[in-house]
Amino acid sequence: MLTLLDIELLFSERGHEQYSGEPVTQLEHALQTAYLAEQNGADDELVTAAFLHDLGHLLHDFGETPTLRGVDDVHQFRALPFLRGLFRDQVLNGIKLHVDAKRYLCASQRGYYEKLSDDSKRSLTLQGGIFTASEAQAFIETVGAENAVQLRIWDDLAKAPGLATPSLGHYIERAARCALPA
Repeated sequence: MLTLLDIELLFSERGHEQYSGEPVTQLEHALQTAYLAEQNGADDELVTAAFLHDLGHLLHDFGETPTLRGVDDVHQFRALPFLRGLFRDQVLNGIKLHVDAKRYLCASQRGYYEKLSDDSKRSLTLQGGIFTASEAQAFIETVGAENAVQLRIWDDLAKAPGLATPSLGHYIERAARCALPA
């Protein structure tokens, strides 16, 4: 299990890496996603899920833009074993379901797919593609799916070079407020 200090160190050591195929770093993307959640009045659990939704990318190294080589890094699942015991399901579900939320949004929102970045479109194919109508219905009925859809929308917007956000420490403090007691 990771601690909050471990998470802070991971972002300090690897957060400068480019966010695959996008004009921001891993840390900038995490901070921007959390900032958008915060600006929309999300609670500590959803802000923390937004902040940590791509932590799995930092727990391994598949090189730059793995989707160009046909690699799905399953980052939405990779971080979960490291975060269980630190956070409740409200945080973990947002992380776990944010990829399927993209698949859902492609199936349920006209024009959503066209707005995705090239890397996000490539990863969508590797992640199973657009949900069918029945898959979309089953997904949205899953516990935590609605929060994951909102997280996904912020995720898509969190790619703005130079956007000012609160610091890494600010979101570590928000995460501490919803961490399970030691």
